[in-house]
Amino acid sequence: MTAPYRTLRWQGDAEGTLFLTDQTRLPEQYTEVEVTSAEALRDAICRLVVRGAPAIGVAAAWGMVLGTQSVRNGDREAFDRKLRDTGRLLTDSRPTAVNLSAAVNRMQTVADRHPDEPAADVHDLLYDQACRIQSEDEQMCRDIGRNGAFLLDSVQGVLTHCNAGALATAGDGTALSVIFAAAASGRRPHVYADETRPLLQGARLTAWELQQRRIDVTVICDSMAAQVMKEGRVQAVITGADRITARGDAANKIGTYGLAVLAKAHDIPFYIAAPSTTFDLTISAAGDIPIEQRPADEITHGFGRQTVPDGVRIYNPAFDVTPAELISAIVTERGVIDHPDAPSVQRHLQ
Repeated sequence: MTAPYRTLRWQGDAEGTLFLTDQTRLPEQYTEVEVTSAEALRDAICRLVVRGAPAIGVAAAWGMVLGTQSVRNGDREAFDRKLRDTGRLLTDSRPTAVNLSAAVNRMQTVADRHPDEPAADVHDLLYDQACRIQSEDEQMCRDIGRNGAFLLDSVQGVLTHCNAGALATAGDGTALSVIFAAAASGRRPHVYADETRPLLQGARLTAWELQQRRIDVTVICDSMAAQVMKEGRVQAVITGADRITARGDAANKIGTYGLAVLAKAHDIPFYIAAPSTTFDLTISAAGDIPIEQRPADEITHGFGRQTVPDGVRIYNPAFDVTPAELISAIVTERGVIDHPDAPSVQRHLQ
C-alpha cells in the first residue's frame, strides 16, 4: 500500500523541473506547484508548500540542481560560486530540520570532489546525487515502517502529532509509515491525530493521508490529548522528528514535548520515528538545537480571520525538544533504539 500521490517529483533530466504537492491547499484541494528556481523553492519551503524534515532535505537537493541550471554551460568558477550561493540560500530557509543542511552539504561535496570537471559534467553529477538522495529517502521510509510495526502489535489506539507521513517525506513517511506497515500486516489501530496548532497539520494533512489509505482516524484538539489518554483510548504515541541530538533528545513540532510528558504520566510508551539522517551528532545538549520562530500572523490571523487583539505580543516557536528520558524508543531505517541515550545512539549509528 503506497501513497496515491507524490509529495515531490522531478520531471526531466538535469535541466528539468521540480513539482511539489501544495500542502497549503490541503485538504480542500490537491494541486501541484511547478518550481523552476532555487529562489522559488526557498519561498515554497518558507511558506510550507513543502514541509517535513526528510521532504525539505530532498527538495533542497533538487534545489541545488535548479540553482545551477543557468550556469551549467558556463565556466567552472561561476558554477561553483552559484552552487555555494544556492546552498546558503536554501540552508537559511528553515533552521531546525537537519536534513536540509545535510542534503545541501552532500550536494556541495559532489562538486568539491570533482574540481577539474567541466560545469556541465558536475551538474549532471549533482542531478545523479539528487536522484540518489530521493531514492534513499523512499527506501528509508519503507525500512522505518517495517522496523517499527511490531511496536503496535497490541495497540488498539495510537496518537500522533503534526504530520509525519508521505507528505513529509519522499516515501511513505516516518511515524505514519509505522502505522501503514502495521495496517498492511493486518494490525489496524485507530489513529487519533492532534489537530496541531497553529497551522493544523494534523487536521489538514495527517487526517487527509490516513483517509486516503482508508485507515480509521479521529481528529482531536491538542488540548484533548490528556483526556483521550485518561480514557484509555490510546496505548501508544508516535511522532516524527526534525533533529535528534547525540543523546537522543528529539526536536519536533511544537506540542510534542507536552505529549511526551502526558504519555509518561499515563504510563503510555512514547515513540519517535525518523531516519538516521535526522541525528545531529554535533549537538549533545537539547538546548543547542536551533528553534525556528514563525510569523506572528500564523496565530493572530490563522487561516484569514483575526483571533488576537491588535498590539498583543506573540510567541510562536515552530518546534520543541523532547528529552531522551521521555522517549521509549526511536525507530530508524537501521532498527530500534530502546530508551535512547548517548551510548545507545552511538552504537546504533556506527
